[in-house]
Amino acid sequence: MTKPSIAIIGAGMGGLAAAGTLRQAGFEVQVYEQASRFARIGAGIQMMPNSMKVLRGIGVEERLRKTAFTPYSHLNRIGDSGEVSNELPMPESLYGAPYLCMHRGDLHDALASAVAPEIIHLGKKLVGLEPRGEQVELAFADGARVRADAVVGADGVHSLVRELLLGPDKPIHKGRIAYRAVFPAALMGGREILPSRTKWWGEDRHIVIYYTTVTRSEVYFVTSVPEPAEWMTQESWSAKGDVRELRKAYEGFHEEVRMVLDACPDCHKWAILEREPLPRWSVGRVVLLGDACHPMTPYMAQGAATAIEDAAVLARCMKEYADGGIETALQRYEAHRKPRTSRIQAISSANTWLKNGEADTSWLYGYDAWNVPLTA
Repeated sequence: MTKPSIAIIGAGMGGLAAAGTLRQAGFEVQVYEQASRFARIGAGIQMMPNSMKVLRGIGVEERLRKTAFTPYSHLNRIGDSGEVSNELPMPESLYGAPYLCMHRGDLHDALASAVAPEIIHLGKKLVGLEPRGEQVELAFADGARVRADAVVGADGVHSLVRELLLGPDKPIHKGRIAYRAVFPAALMGGREILPSRTKWWGEDRHIVIYYTTVTRSEVYFVTSVPEPAEWMTQESWSAKGDVRELRKAYEGFHEEVRMVLDACPDCHKWAILEREPLPRWSVGRVVLLGDACHPMTPYMAQGAATAIEDAAVLARCMKEYADGGIETALQRYEAHRKPRTSRIQAISSANTWLKNGEADTSWLYGYDAWNVPLTA
């Protein structure tokens, strides 16, 4: 029998993870990315045990261990005094997988290395989707047309696949922006930050700081601060921020925070915009994954993580239920994933996770997408 073919729109973390898991499950996969090349975006990323288990199954865990920083704990401190409000040590034994902090580019490179380069097609901007019997036809801006048995929309928060399926939607503006930067630790003049991922909490703002390399040669931070509504129309990761404004926003914070910001040479700035959970993720043979269907605020470090979880569950559902029809398999994937991602979206939006202690973190970090029962 001919293996079902799957077209993935988007070659970000979720799209590449899905390419890896679906190929392992025996499907023919092609990935279409609108960018003409991959760029190393200057940002850090945290991979918790729940997503590391998926990366282990894809085969990239060891590669990441060689370069990524392993923080001792989730450390939460009061912004001005530095008092510890909560700490969750994260030994590998706790949830059966490591907790790693790294540069986003290193994670993306690792995921790309797990799939054959010839299946990734750059410069392919999607412009249309049409059902064609038991297939879907994809149209691209360059005039190319291809067909596949199923389509996965992994094209991010501005997903065209989502818009084509469900119509346009508008993001929710809550008046907050984020600054971020990655810079050499040497710029701190020999001073060091704590060997944890530290979140410093102020009354109406916070900042998260951690190393991104095993050698502790690179520092990353990301913030959330109030911002006048007129700036809220921007959602670009490439907009430059004013590092002087950033330092002023945290001038009352602990000396370690100010030391990091004083050493930072420049920064980026983007609006934190939210979206409500979608009523559905699939129509026919087309389904959404990751930020395309459950975009999240960056407050729990679960945006890319849940997209990577999606990839494993999608592959399992396709393998287990595709004999009953691809549409059935996609519906099973959605039914399993939606309750979990909606819960994480809500908690992340509230920005309370681990601030003063949680009764149970196992439901989040202990989740194993490869082995959890596939029930709705």
